[in-house]
Amino acid sequence: MSFYNSELQLLCETFRKSRVHTWIEEPNELENRIASLGIEGALGMTDEARSALPRRFPHTFASRTMYKITDAFGFSYIALLLPDEQSAKALCIGPYLTSTPSPERILEIGEATRVPRRQQKYLEEYYFGISVLTDRDHLFMMLDAFCERLWRTPSFFIIDQNQENQIPASPINDISQNDSFHETLMNVKAMEERYVFENELIKAVELGQIHKEKQLRAAFSQNAFEKRVADPLRNAKNYGIIMNTLLRKAAEQGGVHPVYLDRVSSKIAMQIEQLPSLSENTDLMCSIFRAYCRLVRNHSLKQFSQVVQKTILLIDSDLSASLSLNALARQQSISSGYLSTIFKKETGKTVSEYIREKRIKHASHLLATTNLQIQTVALHCGIMDVQYFSKTFKRLTGKTPKEYRESIKRPQTI
Repeated sequence: MSFYNSELQLLCETFRKSRVHTWIEEPNELENRIASLGIEGALGMTDEARSALPRRFPHTFASRTMYKITDAFGFSYIALLLPDEQSAKALCIGPYLTSTPSPERILEIGEATRVPRRQQKYLEEYYFGISVLTDRDHLFMMLDAFCERLWRTPSFFIIDQNQENQIPASPINDISQNDSFHETLMNVKAMEERYVFENELIKAVELGQIHKEKQLRAAFSQNAFEKRVADPLRNAKNYGIIMNTLLRKAAEQGGVHPVYLDRVSSKIAMQIEQLPSLSENTDLMCSIFRAYCRLVRNHSLKQFSQVVQKTILLIDSDLSASLSLNALARQQSISSGYLSTIFKKETGKTVSEYIREKRIKHASHLLATTNLQIQTVALHCGIMDVQYFSKTFKRLTGKTPKEYRESIKRPQTI
């Protein structure tokens, strides 16, 4: 048993509890292990596609050296050589992300790494399952301490290849024994007002009342929430997490399906943790309120029957899939005639009109937010014929895809 065995077990267990994989492997086998267990294996990439990706780890590992590697997918790994082993063994940690990429960035990564178009949605799901660790995460401080113990020196090489305070026991703003009865009543009143405010927000989101932002904006301040920790910024972030949960549930009560909620909620959670200063908290809280109101206004299915709800979900979940009327009806074990009639009655559009509008709307988003080629955008929208795509796009928007992209990116003249 090595002298560092206990520390190694503790380190690995801590990373595992943070949903970051750790393992020990011979250095020359690390690439193969990651290829089989990581994203390449999950997507079933061919050996040819794998070989086109740049190598992650060095061919040889130096002693007293920690390697930090970020691969072509943006996943990060850490590897270091363990001492006092009969045969060379390396500790590998990963994958993890240093930030969550946007869906548009994931599309670009998928194209650059030759991920088949049909597997793009699985690629995005894989990203959302990977933990995000910043440079200041406590796990890295623990890793540094382990390396100092491992190599018996505070000095080692790092090669980059490529407070919460205790929550007050009292539920009323940490009332001390010196507080007067009047001060206690003031705290109770403040707490009651906060709950009334939160209930107003929840109701507004449930109804999609985005116009109420102006009315509620004044309450979005550092005084609108309970001070549970000493650090004002951390306190604001904690309250943001609470509001994200409350408003997500409110949008769900407003008829928004979890398939829409999950992506927005994850994006908001990342924005909350990246809040740079307390002065920007009000704008962030307002943007969270608007985001959930827009979800209710644009994606509430409350007014539709189960058949139409499921049809809309099948369409919206994968615009690149086969979305013929017959295919959508077959998935629900109903006749295409019945689906056509009820969909038109409840939405005011035919199934094909709804699909066409959704695809062109998604195409507009991709053209404005990515540098994907136009034929690639068409494929992501489920349209195989780029000429038909351009013709349909111009008919619905008044511009060709190229003209639309140029108009979006052209600087506005005064």
